[in-house]
Amino acid sequence: MTMKRVLVLNSGSSSIKYQLFDMVTRVRLANGLLERIGEQQSQLTHETHLEKLPSEVSVVEQTIADHREGMQLITNIFEDSKTESLTRSLLGVGHRVVHGGESFRGPTLINDQVMDSIRKLNPLAPLHNPANVMGIEVSMSAFPEVPQVAVFDTAFHQTLPPVAYHYALPYHLYEQYRIRRYGFHGTSHHYVAKQVAAYLERPLEDLNMIVLHLGSGASATAISKGHSRDTSMGLTPLAGLVMGTRSGDLDPAIIFHLGEATGKSVAEINQLLNQQSGLKGICGVNDMREVLEMADAGDELARLAVEMFTYRIKKYLGAYYAVMGRLDAIAFTGGIGENSAEIRYRSCDGLDALGITVDRQRNAKGQPGSFEIQSSDAHVKILVVQTNEELEIAEQTMDCIKG
Repeated sequence: MTMKRVLVLNSGSSSIKYQLFDMVTRVRLANGLLERIGEQQSQLTHETHLEKLPSEVSVVEQTIADHREGMQLITNIFEDSKTESLTRSLLGVGHRVVHGGESFRGPTLINDQVMDSIRKLNPLAPLHNPANVMGIEVSMSAFPEVPQVAVFDTAFHQTLPPVAYHYALPYHLYEQYRIRRYGFHGTSHHYVAKQVAAYLERPLEDLNMIVLHLGSGASATAISKGHSRDTSMGLTPLAGLVMGTRSGDLDPAIIFHLGEATGKSVAEINQLLNQQSGLKGICGVNDMREVLEMADAGDELARLAVEMFTYRIKKYLGAYYAVMGRLDAIAFTGGIGENSAEIRYRSCDGLDALGITVDRQRNAKGQPGSFEIQSSDAHVKILVVQTNEELEIAEQTMDCIKG
């Protein structure tokens, strides 16, 4: 049997998401989500997608004490499905790791030294990296003979120039604590940039583009000649665009003022900015579909939330256009970017002088795969591109193992 499959794992604090790919055809064979690990009733939802067969969905509900038990349940369900045993078919396992700091500029084969380096980055992503590490440890135990690769959200942004990644703080804080802009969603931005180049039938190295990854988390990246030149998220994923529950950019003195005015601790303010702000903070809900419905029904705070969301995007479009000096394309991706014609239109409305104009009919119609929504006389191509971070992780995993 030819080893041609890659398992992609995204481990959270109480969940394991996974997808299995055939790397000859680049087809997803199976995917699943195990959630509520450590609670009284955990649930695994597993789907298979095999050629010439209808997709099958299996749901298992039982108590799963920890991630180790969870991985065993996942391997068991593969044994019982038509996709054959994981242990006999894997070329490698690719792990999404949120923060790679300055240590990792690309996909990396995992060994003890790499694990130690990832653990040292836990303070930079305390909600994500410890869970990612846990998933790697469990996977290495479950598949000890299979190469394991870490793919970092921050890696694509390691090409940022110093002028873009430094903060105007005392320089020794960077030297001592590595406080700088790192950026996130890099795997998605990289994948979408390559899709844009393929769609336009132009070399990636010839293009200047802005990719807008708009979902519950949202970020904008200026990509010049295939390299990330600037990005909206910073030391953490809190900075930049307005998001579902995150504030995005704000005056840092607000944190001090909130502490003095409310008596909240630093941890409480951090929780407020990450989990109670953004769309949710303005109008009470964080799902853009609900926000738009509320706005259409006349809810003024929902209208304000939509306007703030798109206004911030518009500011970043203008800023990144200025940074690059020439703009060939804008790409919308992510759950909101791919599915909300209204948000796409509002984000570009009024930018005609920059050659950015949306054709309302093309935008509203949509179609499967990548498609254009700019007006016929616009200078800048505006594309909607379906992201596939898991496939990008799988491809980087395979390339890393072969390389």
